[in-house]
Amino acid sequence: MDFSQVLKNRRSIRDFQDKDVPINLVHEIIEESCLAPSSMNGQPWSFIMINNRDLIKKLSDESKKNILSKIAKNPDYPLKRYEGVLKVEAFNVFYNAPCVVLITGPRAMQSSVVDCTLLASYFMLCAAAKGLGTCWIGLGAHIQDPKIKKEIGLPDDQVIIAPLSLGYPTKIPEALKRMPPKILKIVE
Repeated sequence: MDFSQVLKNRRSIRDFQDKDVPINLVHEIIEESCLAPSSMNGQPWSFIMINNRDLIKKLSDESKKNILSKIAKNPDYPLKRYEGVLKVEAFNVFYNAPCVVLITGPRAMQSSVVDCTLLASYFMLCAAAKGLGTCWIGLGAHIQDPKIKKEIGLPDDQVIIAPLSLGYPTKIPEALKRMPPKILKIVE
């Protein structure tokens, strides 16, 4: 698949085949995605791979509970628009993906968010090139329970920056129409 085709096939996937993703394939994607640029070549990223559907459901339930609690305390909370679906017991924020990869970075490092976001983009493109689908699940980053953090191996000095669902897509949706680029000025 050439690079243009990879870009066209990289869509947000929310429906996955009931097929496990081999850990060695996830390792390959991580290794390739680590070619991403980072501030001063700091490479601050770390990874948590979860190939356990029960644990993925537990992470989903934890995130839903914490977001709903924030909405109850603040009706203007930015994620309020998701309140209805978050109350649905069967809704899994990771769309029942067979694998979730949490990209984390040091809480105290100023460039962590930008660096890990660049890496997440590489990860999603690498996965698409290998026939896998991903979706960045912002709702999946709301893990607060210390026992769950310990269970998944999230150190206190790390923050989840990019929770990514990963799996074999049932289909690749068409790309939504893109607006033309807004070029403010051409200086020659």
